[in-house]
Amino acid sequence: MKRKKKKRHNPVYDLGAAIGVGLLAGLAGTVAITLSQRIEMKITGRQPSNVPADAVAKTLDIAPTDESAKPQLSHKVHWAYGTWLGITRGLMSLAGLKGWPATLAHFTTVWGGSLIMLPALDLAPPIQKQKPKTILIEGLHHAVYAVAAGLTFDAITSRYSHRRGSLVRMIRRMIR
Repeated sequence: MKRKKKKRHNPVYDLGAAIGVGLLAGLAGTVAITLSQRIEMKITGRQPSNVPADAVAKTLDIAPTDESAKPQLSHKVHWAYGTWLGITRGLMSLAGLKGWPATLAHFTTVWGGSLIMLPALDLAPPIQKQKPKTILIEGLHHAVYAVAAGLTFDAITSRYSHRRGSLVRMIRRMIR
């Protein structure tokens, strides 16, 4: 009797797939949060924020040549940062975190990161000094991002779930 050759699992494939699908999920999340923010700005009359440009100026020493270019830089940073944050969702899948628990963890990571980073850069007050309405709106926007990214990630990977391994299995294979 002929035995079927078992296909070896490639941990580099898992990592690459997690990053690639994470980027797509981050892009979907960024589309969703952008729409959410635009709707909210229409309702509240709030102007677009220049915080992304200010954050880049403080952390990477990249600044627009003049004030009129600041909104454009903010827009580019918003899209790049949001898309890049999808990678964290992909890496969570390698650790075996899937579905709604992964989406909740991603939401916590993304919003929690901004709640720490922005006050540290003096770009926003600490959460305890923010108005409840502001906290609610920001939380809602970040939830929209995480849910859209999570649904996108899960939709793409559900078809290939039999190919994904856990982070522990991947590490074990790499050190063998």
